[in-house]
Amino acid sequence: MNDFSDLYIAGLELIRDRIGQSGYPLDIPVISNLNSLEFTRSVTFFVGENGTGKSTLLEAIAVNYGFNPEGGTRNYSFSTYDSHSALYNAIRLIKGCRSAKGGYFLRAESFYNVATAEEEYSKGKGGRPMHYHERSHGESFLALVRESFKGNGIYLLDEPEAALSPQRQLTLMLEIKRCVENGAQFIIATHSPILLGLPGSEILSFDGDCIRPCRYEDTDSYKITKIFMNDRELILKKLFETKE
Repeated sequence: MNDFSDLYIAGLELIRDRIGQSGYPLDIPVISNLNSLEFTRSVTFFVGENGTGKSTLLEAIAVNYGFNPEGGTRNYSFSTYDSHSALYNAIRLIKGCRSAKGGYFLRAESFYNVATAEEEYSKGKGGRPMHYHERSHGESFLALVRESFKGNGIYLLDEPEAALSPQRQLTLMLEIKRCVENGAQFIIATHSPILLGLPGSEILSFDGDCIRPCRYEDTDSYKITKIFMNDRELILKKLFETKE
């Protein structure tokens, strides 16, 4: 693994004696078979079917790095439901040669809680208060990204497309590109064929027994969307047909 990477998180190693011998999350094949993982690009995507361990590993990386399990910056310390696994304590992050000046952990399932915390914290910053709950889910999500994501930071996103229309996913892609051009790193778990198309990114597939690099065109997100768009009527006919 490259000890002189200019990424903030260059990779990770799993320390097995810090985690149990069975049960969650070791019942997830890619976690059970994980020894180490290297990041080589400024943007890394985690892809795979539901339950393959994408969010579990992303959460472990975030918590190990010092982020609040439900999201926010490393300074956030709220909790509404303690649901994160012990995996964070069993990994060792390999840091690059630079130190991040900022960062954010943003997950779709707890965005409401993060937005609430942002509004509360903003009251004591001396600036204008944030009013994320006065906007739609997608609008508040993008507003938080624009206001909180900067260059020279590490950003971990879990299924950000859940809040966004296809057009707004393109907007998010532009925001990611803006940050990367100013020295940021992103690790993103996603099912979005739009976000996965970001040029220069690396895609890691969690489908199967181990994490492996994957071409954009080989992701299920791309293949299934392409098949559906090219022959929607046939796909729906086969999906809905009733067998005698």
